[in-house]
Amino acid sequence: MGLGIWSMHFIGMLASHVSVEVTYHTPLVILSIFPALFASGIAFAITSKPQVRKIEVAIGAIMITIGIIAMHYSGMAAMQMQANIQYDVPLVILSVFVALAASLLAMFLLFYARARSKLIGLKVVSAALIAIGVSGMHYVGMAAVQFKMDSHTHTMAGNTMGSSYIAYNVGIGMALILLIAITSIRSETKVKSLSDDYDRQFHSVIESTADGIVVTDAAGTISQWNNGAQSLFGYSKEEIQQQNVRMIFEHQTHPKHDSLDLIGKTIELIGFKKDGTRFPVELSMGTWQMANSAYYSLIIRDITERKSTEEKISNLVYLDSLTELPNRRLFNDRLESSIDQAAVNGKVLSILYLDLDQFKLINDTYGHQTGDRLLVEASTRIKSCLSKTDTLARLGGDEFIVLLLNADYTKTEAVAQKILGALNEPFLLNDETVFTTSSIGGSLFPSDGQSPEILVKNADIAMYRAKEEGRNNFQFFTSEMNELVSRKSKISMSIRKGLELGEFTVHYQPQIDITSEKIIGVEALVRWNHSLLGPISPAEFIPIAEENSMILQIGEYVLHTACQQNKSWQDAGLDPFRVAVNISAKQFSQGNIAEIVTSALYQSGLAPEFLELELTESIIQGTASAISKMQELKAMGIHLSIDDFGTGYSSLSYLKMFPIDTLKIDQHFTRNIHSNPKDAALVDTIIQMAHNLELNVIAEGVETLEQLAFLKTKKCNQAQGYFFHKPMLPEMIEELYVKA
Repeated sequence: MGLGIWSMHFIGMLASHVSVEVTYHTPLVILSIFPALFASGIAFAITSKPQVRKIEVAIGAIMITIGIIAMHYSGMAAMQMQANIQYDVPLVILSVFVALAASLLAMFLLFYARARSKLIGLKVVSAALIAIGVSGMHYVGMAAVQFKMDSHTHTMAGNTMGSSYIAYNVGIGMALILLIAITSIRSETKVKSLSDDYDRQFHSVIESTADGIVVTDAAGTISQWNNGAQSLFGYSKEEIQQQNVRMIFEHQTHPKHDSLDLIGKTIELIGFKKDGTRFPVELSMGTWQMANSAYYSLIIRDITERKSTEEKISNLVYLDSLTELPNRRLFNDRLESSIDQAAVNGKVLSILYLDLDQFKLINDTYGHQTGDRLLVEASTRIKSCLSKTDTLARLGGDEFIVLLLNADYTKTEAVAQKILGALNEPFLLNDETVFTTSSIGGSLFPSDGQSPEILVKNADIAMYRAKEEGRNNFQFFTSEMNELVSRKSKISMSIRKGLELGEFTVHYQPQIDITSEKIIGVEALVRWNHSLLGPISPAEFIPIAEENSMILQIGEYVLHTACQQNKSWQDAGLDPFRVAVNISAKQFSQGNIAEIVTSALYQSGLAPEFLELELTESIIQGTASAISKMQELKAMGIHLSIDDFGTGYSSLSYLKMFPIDTLKIDQHFTRNIHSNPKDAALVDTIIQMAHNLELNVIAEGVETLEQLAFLKTKKCNQAQGYFFHKPMLPEMIEELYVKA
């Protein structure tokens, strides 16, 4: 632009006919270039900014005008001739006005052409106006010049150049202008082509991504909106542009743009679709400055699927898959937090530990599917007894635990009793009416423990005490229970060692024929003399052995010992008789019970007919395989009896299917014959039923002559008890036999 103004001036001067010889002062000629260059550069620097105000456009036009005028009159000052130059002031002012008017029109046309890139004509008109302004100013300015001949005026010697030299310089200048223009156009075209390619590629990437990409200004007004954002929120570009970005986030949860703390970070928000649907999104935000204005880029991702996956994983970690109740992990977290709050606020809380009585029996009888439905129904009933602030969790199997907030002894017991009542109601499952009860233990914070572990442990201890008290009841934890648990733990851990050290022995209680009062057999009864605790009752250690499965080893020990002892008695010359051995539920449920019995008989050399196995009703009730196992044992020649008859749950119809030889009346009924008429009637009924089924019947727990007389009148076959003999060591049986 600057060189164009300069070249136009001197070419225009060459076109002017002056009557005297003209030369030009070289330094001034060179100096005249710079006003045009400087003013043009400043003008276009102003008008080339991304955001231009109209006042800045006007300033640019004024700068171009100044450059044109300064160049023209400095060029005129460079002329050397035999004449004085005088100016017509009105024409000079007119020349300035021409340059300014043309420059203003040209710059404002260029300003409007920037926003309308397709209107190339505006740019052409703008260029033409600049040309008119430059040339118009020059020729009006030249019209203002008057040359007055002066003989005393002399041409300056040195540092001058002639008109022809000026022509060469102008030619070179024009060539330079053309070269610069061509180079500039080529460079601009190449850069624009590369920029367009880059823009197309970048735009393609942005539009192809599934993430929403949004650009806003500092006020949050949306200026760019890609296809991903349209898919996420449902708004088209036309609908959303110039709208505030906060409209796509629920309850204006979108962070304020002036908060630089969020720049470069990723946060989670709730998105708000066009149709009103709310969904979780992940937002990353960046910023940049352009033309002293802040802009923000938002990358938005739909995280609905991720949130769903996280929730499923959380449920797997913290919820019970069957009942959807909190599991042990989540319960422990809540309990720990509740204890901390209670300690700070001086409050109390309580724990209820419960399980369903006879759940295993129900599971085995009706199947696991029914058992699962029972657990679900039971959890619903328990939950109905609690308030919203309480927590019910399933620990596994049929064990549940409850956290009661702000619950003292009175409230805790009331809730426990409510749960007991709810679980006592019958359950209708798969067209089957199922009955169950619950045993519940309770502990309170801080009196029964100040840590989650101790509170849960003590509630568990109290629950087992409830079972020992007959089930279907509630017990608070007491310090005495700890002593019992400690003893129970010692017993449990000592059973295996006791077997290895020979602390277990087998005693034998004679079974007497009531008519002849002779010994017709013995029952093998295990005894334990602990090296530190002393004698431990079977009533105490047998249930513990059942729990830790050591009953299997104890049972095999008694079976092998009893068979060997009976064979030894026979070898010693005693008349052969049967030895009765109790078989536990765990022993009988083993698939190889027949093999275990066969092994004991084989190793001892005892004939099968001299062995009797005593089974309880509970281990054969509802078990389809029980009858086949009993038939297998019976086929071996072994006698079978049902122990403690009348205390189990079996139907009388089972008796005709069981291949048994004897019914044993439980000692509880025998002892109460004279004190409880109902027990007497039950004993009479059992004896008659056994005889009608052609079964032998034996009464346990006979301690008085009156009891024996009653049994004789009812024609009971055999009896055993302290009235006859206590359980004895094997040597005493031999002595007793010899005396008899």
